[in-house]
Amino acid sequence: MAESGDMSAVALAERLVRLEKRLARQTNAREQAEALLESKSLELHETNKALAGLNASLEQRVGERTRELDEERRHALFLAERDILTGLPNRLMFGKHLQRALERTGGDARVALLYLDLDGFKAVNDTLGHACGDELLKAVGKRLADIPDETVLAARLSGDEFAIIQTGGDQPRVAVALADALIQAMQAPFGIGERDIQIGTSIGIAVSNDPVETPETLLHQADIALYRAKARQRGTWELFSPEMDIERLARLALERDLRTAIADEQFEVFYQPLHEAAGGVLVGFEALLRWNHPERGMVPPMTFIPVAEEIGLIHEIGAWVLSQACSDAIGWDAELKVAVNLSPAQFTRWSLLDDVRNALSKSGLASTRLELEITESVLMQDSESTLALLHQLRALGIHIAMDDFGTGFSSLSYLSRFPFDKIKIDRSFVQSMTEHKGSAEIIRAIIGLGRALHIKVLAEGVETTEQREMLRSEGCDELQGYLFSKPKPLVELGSLVANMRRHTALLASPQQVLQGAA
Repeated sequence: MAESGDMSAVALAERLVRLEKRLARQTNAREQAEALLESKSLELHETNKALAGLNASLEQRVGERTRELDEERRHALFLAERDILTGLPNRLMFGKHLQRALERTGGDARVALLYLDLDGFKAVNDTLGHACGDELLKAVGKRLADIPDETVLAARLSGDEFAIIQTGGDQPRVAVALADALIQAMQAPFGIGERDIQIGTSIGIAVSNDPVETPETLLHQADIALYRAKARQRGTWELFSPEMDIERLARLALERDLRTAIADEQFEVFYQPLHEAAGGVLVGFEALLRWNHPERGMVPPMTFIPVAEEIGLIHEIGAWVLSQACSDAIGWDAELKVAVNLSPAQFTRWSLLDDVRNALSKSGLASTRLELEITESVLMQDSESTLALLHQLRALGIHIAMDDFGTGFSSLSYLSRFPFDKIKIDRSFVQSMTEHKGSAEIIRAIIGLGRALHIKVLAEGVETTEQREMLRSEGCDELQGYLFSKPKPLVELGSLVANMRRHTALLASPQQVLQGAA
């Protein structure tokens, strides 16, 4: 029994040892698990901190990007409604503002629309380049943006076309006052780089009358009024009236007929004789363009020349006149010259030099028999490049005359900068010289100036023998006018020249002519 008890005690002890070991293992495992759990908890805490920081950073970045996108969207909307070059509202924004302005009108409230087109901008672009033209448009935009009137919105529609919406006030009186102020403001020189560029503007005005009037209708009316202003006299404004729509259609028809006239060879050159003042000897002819329309008949040059200049056809027409005049002149006596008028618009392209060369080469006419007449406005549009071109033409042996002398603002300065071969006294002085002492004094001064500078002087518009004798006594070199002959077609020049020479011989030696007749 004692042994049995001892065995039980040993087994119990062994069991206790095993239990203790097991407990130790479990305790150790629990401690390791607790340590691992604590470690993982710390890792999780750090991960949570990192995730919180990352989330905050992401939220910040999302917020910043959202603000950037909002700013980009607002900028895109701004650009979509703004002219990039000038910063003014563009056509889209202009249309929205005009629509809202018209919707707000009621009762006596009216909206005025002023449509502006820059006079002389194309010449600046063609002669000085597009970069200079862009700077000029920016300067124009700034002047319009600086209009100190909250009732006015200025916009750039396209090219050199601008528009202004004016609301409130006594219309159309306030719109007309604004147009006058704009015309005056645009006449002031623009400082572009080292140049002072002078342009102008023509304005069409339309005022809303119908409560349901649309922006398109008002813009169309202002456009029609603008064309009327440009056709009548640049640098002016016109207020739309329904009759102008008829004139607009007539103008479009004239433009269409002009293009057809070139293709169908409807143009013809007439010639008016030029005479020595002292002896009456025929010295040449001035070439004058005529348009014989199959339905309109003879269209006056003052009707179609400005239109041809405006739509760019004058370059092709001018080249044709040069070629035709030189070809006709080759059949005249060798001592007779031909004078051809050049449009200021022809000087906006350097092709003019080639046109002259081609006309001389094709016809075989000696360059010394060709005389080119220009007006002072040619020199005013870009004097440096124009003077360079004139020197090139003169180097060919061609004679250069200044037409309409005395009607401009700075003719004397141009005479000192370019050696003209001739100056032509404007017909307005000649026609009034016998009635107004001032005109006679101006003519005397011009002739004296020509004598001092060794430049020939021609008086045009001579219609009476009294005018002829006064010009002769003052020492004028050459005469031209209806007293001698109206412009004639080429086919009539033969008999015209023969009659003139008989008349000249009679004036020079009437006794000899009478004796010969006897």
